[in-house]
Amino acid sequence: MRALRLTAWGDPPAPVDIERPVPLRAQVLVRVEATGLCHSDLHVIDAAPGVLPYQLPFTLGHEVAGRVAALGPDANGVEVGERVVLYGPWGCGSCGRCAEGWDNYCDRRATLPWHGAGLGRDGGMAEYVLVPSARHLVPADGLAAEQAAPLSDAGLTSYHAVAGLRHALGEGATAVVIGIGGLGHLAVQILRATTACRVLAVDVRDDALALADRSGADFGTLMRADTAQVLRARGGDVGADAVLDFVGTAETLDLAVGVLRPGGELAVVGSGGGRLTVAKPGVLPPGFRLSLPFWGPRHQLAEVVELACAGALHVETERFPMSAAAEAIDRLRHGRVRGRAVLVPD
Repeated sequence: MRALRLTAWGDPPAPVDIERPVPLRAQVLVRVEATGLCHSDLHVIDAAPGVLPYQLPFTLGHEVAGRVAALGPDANGVEVGERVVLYGPWGCGSCGRCAEGWDNYCDRRATLPWHGAGLGRDGGMAEYVLVPSARHLVPADGLAAEQAAPLSDAGLTSYHAVAGLRHALGEGATAVVIGIGGLGHLAVQILRATTACRVLAVDVRDDALALADRSGADFGTLMRADTAQVLRARGGDVGADAVLDFVGTAETLDLAVGVLRPGGELAVVGSGGGRLTVAKPGVLPPGFRLSLPFWGPRHQLAEVVELACAGALHVETERFPMSAAAEAIDRLRHGRVRGRAVLVPD
């Protein structure tokens, strides 16, 4: 089968022919129908030797939807032909958190030579993907594959971030979403579907603010020198109850701190290299709480799929054939993807 694989650190991924996997024991073989392209893929592609614990080569792609093609002799819980979405963060499988479906916070994650599908283990930028166990699959009948695939990271990570802040987002509260891309536009929709708060959106692109508007944001503004003041005015001058930063640069973190009210909640999802200095006294809002959401647990992926099936979530996608993966990666790198880039078989 054809697969897009990372074969050497510093080199672009290459399309190669490899053997189609055969599922053994509890493994499940999934025929891929769509694979999302994520900024995390760029971080992996651009990583210098020794930065990541992954062993080369491996197939990229951690946002995957498809149909069950074959089962190992000990596999159970899914049937051949069933449409599924892949739960991508594969942990050790034996610690307490993995046993409860929280592989994203596996107790042994720091010692593993992988982080999940397409992240040290063969992922979904291929015709088929081999899944270690059916526990990493969530039924997705009723959803088009191009809608289902991005839910496994863009949807799940956004949902997990919002879930951690939901206690602070009752009637009259304000949430600010910084970065309206593949994750941010879904976060806006999740906030609208699961909370009663006002949703304010920030980006550097006019088309991203238009996407925020289509996603249900109450207000959107470009990032400028006075953006914190503009957002505070929209939040009743006291500041935001919660900020979700899907960029994570020094500039966006400064904005987040500048707009957050005392006792507010900050979720940093983006990996833009920014830093916060914790000091008392200091510039951080007193009583604020910080979270660093990483993916989410399996049961929350099922909840995201349920929201999408109910029509509360719609992923804005740009479709590329797998043979055009290099073009999709280049467009993502230069900020020219609207919503989520999705690769589909040729």
